[in-house]
Formats: sequence, C-alpha cells, structure tokens
Amino acid sequence: MIDIDHWITGFDKMLRTVAGVATSSRQNPALRLEDNLLDNAERRHSAGLMRVNHVGEVCAQALYDSQSRFAKSEALREQFRQAGREEEDHLAWTSERLRELGSQTSLLNPLWYAGSYAIGVIAAQLGDARSLGFVVETERQVEAHLVEHLRTLPEQDLKSRAIVDQMRIDEVAHGAKAQELGATVMPAPVRGAMRTMAKVMTTTAYHV
Repeated sequence: MIDIDHWITGFDKMLRTVAGVATSSRQNPALRLEDNLLDNAERRHSAGLMRVNHVGEVCAQALYDSQSRFAKSEALREQFRQAGREEEDHLAWTSERLRELGSQTSLLNPLWYAGSYAIGVIAAQLGDARSLGFVVETERQVEAHLVEHLRTLPEQDLKSRAIVDQMRIDEVAHGAKAQELGATVMPAPVRGAMRTMAKVMTTTAYHV
C-alpha cells in the first residue's frame, strides 16, 4: 500500500528545501559577529563559497531524507532524521548569509535535490552498512571542502567563517556517528566518482 502522507510530506520537504525555506533549531553562530566591510571581489567570492555550501545542504537534505525513508532499521532511520535536522540548521544559516551578502541561492537547486535524492535511494538499497559508508565518505569530502573554504574566505568575513566552521564541526560528528553505527568502507572507484561529482557541483554552484 502506498503511504500517501509519507509522499506528501516528502514532496513538501523538497519544495521548501529548493525554495530556500528552512528553519534553524540552533542559534546562528554568526549572529553576534560584526559584518565587516568587504570589497566587491571579496563579497563575490564569499557569496560564491556560501552558495556552494548552501547547495551542499540542499543535497544533504535530499540524501538524509531518502536514506532515512529506505533504511532497513528504525535506529538508522532515526539517526538519518536527526542528522537531517542538524543539516537544516546549515541550510538556514547559509541562506541567511547569502541574503546578507546580497546574493542568491543556486538556480539549479531542484536539479541538485533530485539527483541527490536518487543517489540516497540507491545507497539505501545497498544495505545499512553501505549506506552508512556512503555517509562517512560524503562527510569526509564535505569536511575537506569546508577546510578549503576556511582557507580562502576573506579573513575579515567573520560571519561566513563562523558558519563554515560550525558546519565543519557538525559534519565531522555526522561522519563519526555513521562510522560508529557500522559503516563499511566505500570502494575506491566509488570514492573517486563521488569526488568527481562533487567537483562538478561545487564548480557550477559557485557561479550559478
């Protein structure tokens, strides 16, 4: 039997995510920091990186939603749901920062969401251990991107840097929890394909 409520809820979540409608359960780490003056080039660069990070959170919402819906155990479903709620904080923070920078979210958000949801379904169908392994590798690559962003963000852009650093901390925790729950190591070709897809996404989202 098709669970209509299940699919309506999922469709509503998709619409809110791609439209940039997100609520944070935690205080924005940049809330009390000064929004220092940036020149045009610095502002564009910060906006580009925060758009990439926002796209990453759009993808995370799709991945965690699909993986939670198709996970084999209730404990794992709840872990994915909890991680998704924390990722929604990131979605809200990056969206707010883009507005402050006078920029916008990616025009391709519907595409990013749909593609990530499909990948999450595939990962879930491979079994809980492999699905968790996908999370570990995803979070490892996201952490690497965030570390690179911290390296290249303007030093005086305290707000963006605070958001990115808290995101990094959370992603490390999500990966560690997935490892603790029994993740298997993803094969090298899969890890390579994930890096390639991430490169396409980050390069495109920086501009669009």
